[in-house]
This record gives sequence, structure tokens and C-alpha cells, in this order.
Amino acid sequence: MNDRGATKSYTCPMHPEIVQDKPGMCPECGMNLIKIQKAKVKDQNNGTKSKNHGKHQRHSTAMFLRKFWVSFILTIPVVLYADVVEKIFKWSPPEFPGSEYLSLILGSIVFFYGGWVFLAGAWREIRARLPGMMTLIGIAISAAYLWSVYAVFAGAEALFWELTTLISIMLLGHWLEMRAVAASQGALKELSKLLPDAAEVIRDGRTETLPLSELRQNDTVLVRPGAKIPADGKIMEGESNVNESMITGESKPVSKKDGYSVIAGTINGEGALKISVTNIGEKTFLAGVMRLVAEAQASKSRLQMLSDRAALYLTVIAVAGGLITLIAWLLAGAEVSFAVARLVAVLVIACPHALGLAVPLVASISTTKAAQNGFLVKQRLALEAARSIDTVLFDKTGTLTKGEFGVIEIWNVSGHAKDEVLELAASLDALSEHPIARAVVAKAQERGLLFKEPKKFEALKGKGVKALVEEKEVMVGGPALLESIGINIPVELSKQVQTAGKKGQTVIFILKDRVLLGAIALADIIREESRDAIQALKTMSIRTAMITGDSEDVAGWVSQEIGIDEYFARVLPHEKVEKVKELQKRSMKVAMVGDGINDAPALAQADLGIAIGAGTNVAIESAGIILVRNDPRDIPKIIRLSQLTYIKMIQNLFWATGYNLVALPLAAGVLASRGVVLQPALAAVFMSVSTVIVAFNAILLRKKTL
Repeated sequence: MNDRGATKSYTCPMHPEIVQDKPGMCPECGMNLIKIQKAKVKDQNNGTKSKNHGKHQRHSTAMFLRKFWVSFILTIPVVLYADVVEKIFKWSPPEFPGSEYLSLILGSIVFFYGGWVFLAGAWREIRARLPGMMTLIGIAISAAYLWSVYAVFAGAEALFWELTTLISIMLLGHWLEMRAVAASQGALKELSKLLPDAAEVIRDGRTETLPLSELRQNDTVLVRPGAKIPADGKIMEGESNVNESMITGESKPVSKKDGYSVIAGTINGEGALKISVTNIGEKTFLAGVMRLVAEAQASKSRLQMLSDRAALYLTVIAVAGGLITLIAWLLAGAEVSFAVARLVAVLVIACPHALGLAVPLVASISTTKAAQNGFLVKQRLALEAARSIDTVLFDKTGTLTKGEFGVIEIWNVSGHAKDEVLELAASLDALSEHPIARAVVAKAQERGLLFKEPKKFEALKGKGVKALVEEKEVMVGGPALLESIGINIPVELSKQVQTAGKKGQTVIFILKDRVLLGAIALADIIREESRDAIQALKTMSIRTAMITGDSEDVAGWVSQEIGIDEYFARVLPHEKVEKVKELQKRSMKVAMVGDGINDAPALAQADLGIAIGAGTNVAIESAGIILVRNDPRDIPKIIRLSQLTYIKMIQNLFWATGYNLVALPLAAGVLASRGVVLQPALAAVFMSVSTVIVAFNAILLRKKTL
């Protein structure tokens, strides 16, 4: 057959209605999707490609429960008419014409109705050349059914009660497992529910309620107190506190006012806001978060690749072992029904479902948990690498510091108050847009000082500014201003200014009528969160380092203030990658934390790249993990989540593989001589319990605090 024009798609063996155009994981049960071939079919009405989804029965959690109850009810009479019940309980079921065919009829119904989902799944796995759980179950129930049909007419011992109980238990086990998986992935689904159903849009002076699909860029929306923000945008009017915890993990409401950005899905506080829409639909931050989480869940970690290979090998071993078991018992003179029962038990007990779910479930929960805590995992390999990090290299500006000037100290000369010094400086600086001037003004506003109106304002090139305030000449500037007018710094102030200079701080002086009133020291503000982050990393025995283009004095001061172990100063952007390599040459596993723009090469070179302060930009390509907010305290959380994730994966792999190693010989009948025989139905119970335990253990990760 010519495949030209065929498109590659991927589906779930258990849920064939789940179809997508790239590999990934089933959102219903967590199984890896398998490749299918789907021919392009022209629809007679409109000529478009038909997806043929309607041809597949919709498999859902409810469907498995429904099939279980039907199969279970039909299994009861089959068991009552089984020879094993008659032998154990010394009870004979009532006879009626055709009663000898009752088990055949009911068993056939259970096989085709209840077991069809496993047979269809087995066929898809075989067709995709990826035999797995469904293949083993399909072979097991087919062998039991075919032998039982033959046995009814040949007068041999049939396996109908084993067959029907096996299918019923498998259906129940899959229902329990799918409920557990749905619970594990429910948090991600909650992200899609964050958006409101409609928005109040102001158009042509009128307010109308519209569905989100009708929102347009640059629309003005009204968000009332307590309402959800419908789209990414900027505040045009109003002031409020916005709850962003569902997006950033920050529990404290964030103050917002004119010009501030807001994110779709967050909850407005007590004030009404008018917002200009900047992003809608797939361009919103929330859509980006969901896209990144989905990509992370579709990617694979090394442990998952290992478990996938192990599951494939286990399938091959199970089929081979089952055939060897069948042949060995037949050669040993056992009844054919006993040998077939051992074959079925081996195939069922070896189903690699628990092994196949061991890693993907944990990974799915961890990526969702990461998003809830304010950081996005782009690649699972990145999260896996975080647990082995022993050195975290921070970019200083914008990461450990705010990247903006702030007032550190205010000094006054005898006879003048600090508020007077700050008030006069702010009165002049209010007319300037210089970063230092803005910092002085912000500090004065914070203290509630009233500005005085300056007159005859004049910029003194390279020295500062001057103006008349209440008919007094006021000057604000650096050391060059003092030198130009021949003023010496008093001894009481000189030592403090020198100390500030050694710390790389900028000092400005304030004069009135050419008399020095005092000075103000400014510097890039250290984030309070930085101290907590560094301390937390030290508690975890992780070394910290800092990289900056600032001077040695500035780098040394910041490092000392927050407790950094090592720093690199005067490093140009293109040289940052060399510093990462330098640390790696010392056999260090390095996590680089930067803003994702000029730090891109260093982020890519590091063993783990973390982009901090991504804000609404969730498409930073150079980092494996992206922090939504500018909070370095999230770095220890990443490492903690990585460690917890790895532990859960190892626990699940140990349980899944260890269980099979112990159960397989029992299913094959190695202890049959001692009266220990594992029936197919009991094997199904053990297999289902194993899978549910793995799923439950994964869910426990959700309850861990970072």
C-alpha cells in the first residue's frame, strides 16, 4: 500500500479517541501514546480531511466502570457453575436444558463486551510494533477463551470462570487506576479553569458583557472588585491588590496601579480596574504556562526512557516466559487447562502497566506542581538535573538585586535634620528622570515628605543641579560639585562617605547657600529574598557564586551582604559563559540563574539554566526552567522538587520491577508442588493493586511542601 499522503498520528491504546500529531502521554490514563497511520480522506461535502474520530468508541473512566458492572454480574453465574465451586463447597448448581453451555454463552459475552477494549488495544500495539500491556492482556484472555471454547466441545476442563473473573478484575483495576491518574493530573486541568467565561468590555462609551472569544487586542475591559482578570493587559485606571497566587505561587496580593501589567486568570482585589488588553487567546501568559507544562509532560527524563525500555523488555520476557511455561507444563504431563492457566497467569502478572506509569505519573505531577509554585519546567531533563547541582551561579543585576537604584543611607551635618536633607534633594530631583533622581524622590515619597517648588532650575554639566528653593540656592551633586566650589567634607561625614565608596555606592551631596547639609548614599537595591535564598542553599550544602559586570567593590559588598561564597566582577556579557566553564572545570555541577537575555549563552552552557523574572514572557529558549517571578527563593524549591521527584520515581520503579521479579515465578507455578498456585484472576488482582499503588505513591508528591 502506498503511504504517500498519510499522516502520522499518535493515540492511546486504552483511549483511541485521544489522537494528536506528536508523541506524548494520554491525558486520561498517563500511558505513552503510540503511532498510528491515518490516511487523508476527502469529505464528500467540503473536501476537508476527515478525522474519523466517530469510528472509535469513547473510552472513559465511566465506560470502564460500566463494563466492569456488566462483566461482574455475568461472572457470578459462571463462577457458580464452575467445577471448582462444586469441589470446594460440595454444592451442585441447578440443571436445566442447555445449562452445560451457560458458561460458554456468558463467558463469550464477557470476552467480547468486557474484553474488547483490551483486544483492540493489543491490536494497535502490535500494529505499531510497540507490544506492551494491552498485548499481554489480549494474548492472555484470547488463549483462555479459545482453549475454553475447545474444551466445552472436547469434554475437557474449561477456564471460563478464570476468564470472566480476570476480565472483571482487569476492568475494575483500570477504573481505579484511571481515577488515580485523573486525580494526579487534575491540577493542570485547573489551570484551564482560571479564566472567566466573559468580560465587561467598554466600547463606544458603553459597557457590554462579551464572551472571551470576542475580545480584541487594545480593548478596554472593566474588572470589578473580586472578579477574575479576563486577559493580559495594562492598567489604564484604578488601583487594587491582585491575587496572583494561582500563577506565581505568591500568596500575598500584589499592589497594582496605573501602568502596571496584569495577567489573565488572576483575581482582582477591592478596587475596580480599567485594563487595556495586550494579549488574548494563545498569546496570554496563562496559555503559555499551559503550553510549557504540556511540552514538559511530553518530553522524557532519563529515568522514563529507562522505564520505557524496561517495559518493552518485560513484555518480550513475559511472552517468551509464558510460552516456555506452557510447553514445560505440557511436557511434564500436566493437563492442558492447567498449562494454559499458567500461561495466562504469567502474561497477566507481567503486564508492565505499573512500570509504564511509574515515571510518567510522577513527572506529570511534578511539572504541574512546579507551575503552581511559580516556576515552569520546559524540559524534564532540566528538572532531573537540578537534584545533582552543587553550585548555583547567580547573575547579580535583576536577580540578586532589583536592578534599580535605592537610597541606602542618609547622613546629616550637625544642625540639620535628615528629613531636611532628603526633602531638598527630592525637590530638585523631582524634575529629573535620572535613575538616581528617581530613587531619591521615591524615598522622600515613602517618608511622606512634602516637596518644595524649585525656581530657576539649572543643570550643572558633570556636577549636578541647582535651583532656588524658598529664595535659597540649593545644589545637589557628586564630589565634583564640592570640588568646583571648594567645599571640604567634614571629618564626621568623611569616613562614612569613604566606606560607602568602598562598597561601590554612589554618594550625592546637598548644599544650601553653599553650606553642606548632608549626603545620601545610593546603590542597586539588594532583594530581601536573596538573603533567604542563599541561606536556604547553604542549608542544602550547595555552594553559591555571583557574576557581575560591576566593579570589584560593588561585587564584594553585595557578596558580603548576602553571604555569597565566590564572585566574579567586571565580567562582560560575552564572558559569562567562560565563567560557567571555569566552574565546570573544577568538577562542579553548575546551575546558572539569569534574566535569559544577555545571559543566554551562559544559561545554555550550564548544567541547568534557570531564567528568573520571566514575567509574562514564557518563551525563553535558553533556559530549561523559567521562574515566573523575580524571587531567588524559588531556586531552592526547584532543587527540592527535583530531589522529591527523583525519590518518587525510584520508589515506583523499585516497586514495579520488584513486584514482577517476585510474582513471575509464582505465576509460572514453580511452587505448584507445594500447593502454591497463582490463579489468573488472583494474578489480575496483584497486577491491578501494583498499578494503583504506583499511582497512589505518585499522588503523594502533591502533598509535599517545597
